[in-house]
Amino acid sequence: MYLSFFGLNEKPFAITPDPRYLFLSERHSEALAHLVYGISEAGGFIQLTGEVGTGKTTTIRSLLAQIPKNAEVALILNPRITATEFLLTICEELGIGVPDDSVGSVKDLVDILNAYLLRAHAKGQRVVVVVDEAHNLEPAVLEQVRLLTNLETSTQKLLQIILIGQPELRELLDRNDLRQLAQRITARYHLNPLSKDETSAYVRHRLRVAGSTSDIFAPMALLELHRLAGGVPRLINIISDRALLGAYTQDRHRVTGAVVRQAAKEVFGKPFAPLWMPWALAAGAGAATVIGVIALWQLVGGRSTGTPDAAPAIVAAPASPDAAGAATLANAGPASTPAAPNATTTPAVANTPVSTAPAASNAPLTLASLDQLLIDYGTETDPDNAFNKLFALWNSRYVVGRTDACTQATTLGLECYVQRGTFADLRLFNRPAILTVNDARGRSHQVVLAALDDERAIVSLGGAPRAVRLGELSRLWFGDFVLLWRPGVPDVKTLSFGMRGPDVLRLRRGLQRARGAEADLAPNSVFDAELVKLVEDFQRQHRLNVDGIAGLQTLVVLDTALAAPGSPLLDAGATRLAQGG
Repeated sequence: MYLSFFGLNEKPFAITPDPRYLFLSERHSEALAHLVYGISEAGGFIQLTGEVGTGKTTTIRSLLAQIPKNAEVALILNPRITATEFLLTICEELGIGVPDDSVGSVKDLVDILNAYLLRAHAKGQRVVVVVDEAHNLEPAVLEQVRLLTNLETSTQKLLQIILIGQPELRELLDRNDLRQLAQRITARYHLNPLSKDETSAYVRHRLRVAGSTSDIFAPMALLELHRLAGGVPRLINIISDRALLGAYTQDRHRVTGAVVRQAAKEVFGKPFAPLWMPWALAAGAGAATVIGVIALWQLVGGRSTGTPDAAPAIVAAPASPDAAGAATLANAGPASTPAAPNATTTPAVANTPVSTAPAASNAPLTLASLDQLLIDYGTETDPDNAFNKLFALWNSRYVVGRTDACTQATTLGLECYVQRGTFADLRLFNRPAILTVNDARGRSHQVVLAALDDERAIVSLGGAPRAVRLGELSRLWFGDFVLLWRPGVPDVKTLSFGMRGPDVLRLRRGLQRARGAEADLAPNSVFDAELVKLVEDFQRQHRLNVDGIAGLQTLVVLDTALAAPGSPLLDAGATRLAQGG
């Protein structure tokens, strides 16, 4: 239904195990490599476990595609059988003829199998039994499996057995009466769910195989997908397929976090709160606690001293949308001990726009230790405080608990751009951004980057701009960032050759303005060859991927190139530095 809408050749998230869509995480690759090695060299048992949907069957199918030419494999998919049926199934899988009078005899079946294994060994052949869903095996069958490993020569085991199952298999083999079998397991591997980065790579891989030429899932949608699916590939497939259908029905060419949450609701039958909701609740609880403490302090303090107490300092909104911290980057002096937090300043309240620097202050900034700043001001490095500061740079107001930050941005004519990149990317987009950094203790923080030059950066912490060394920031930042931009349209979509409409006309006029030419008076709302060349020239000028398609990255960079006077830019401070200001 949605294939042509997204430019796909086939459904990318079918749950059937298609080898073309094989994606191996680091752990999957390691397990597969050891399984292949075990088939070639080892003997005894190999145990592979993983939760439902983590890719056990896919790993086995990949294993079967890579078995050496000298290996024979008996694959048992239905383990709910008796010991006799288990032996008979192995014989059937290996193509061993069994006389009718031996079908019901365990001894005869073992003798027949042993004779076959000896002949295979003499020919240099390896025989492997793979048991899927092994957690369903009865203890009596497992004991028979153990006895099969007694089939050996003086130097080598004749049979390699691979047991694959859910985590219950580990509990089963921990039983005291199965300890002899457990002791013969030479290798154990457990498949964990995909990490956040692996989930993103998994989704993009399947989309590319299906024919996609663009990132259909927004970065925030990928984060939500990982959270709601728990990194389990099967659940990722089910939710992603539903999300594509949902985006199609809404006529959206890009899957957002909200669409993913709706898809998960339909799959699991229950609603899910946005990713930021726990932070909002925590911030609300913290604010309530602070208010209560202040009220009690004022009440008790006022009675004991007879003098009014000073109200906690409130940071004023910026006088202009420029980043005030950026203006002082040029005055950053030599390194010194970081200033202690101002005892009279409370953490920024997310419902009040916060400036990155005190108004009318041009005092030179001293370089501070970012790691120490994160310790001193750790209470204000949550997402809500960070978005509050970022919105303030755009002269806008962020409200905790209303909706998620990116939805609020949309209502203000702004859009979130969530990405993983480098400082070069930040300079390219040239907009203030929220960076996710980790301190020395491994804790995650969200800080607002307000200005950037070749050696220093301005971050907004403690109600003031703080200059930090770029090298230290690079050490603590692993590339995740989110910035705001102003698309000028309510529904941002990729534009390419053959499309038409007002969005195409707006793109053409924007590119003409960016190159210093006056816009054509005659409206041309068709994405023709001329517009392809305009896009390519712009991409080449800004060192983007030159493909003639106005994707999200190209549109964000174009927005910066056409930035209105006074809109927040990262290089504002760097320009003043170059001018010696």
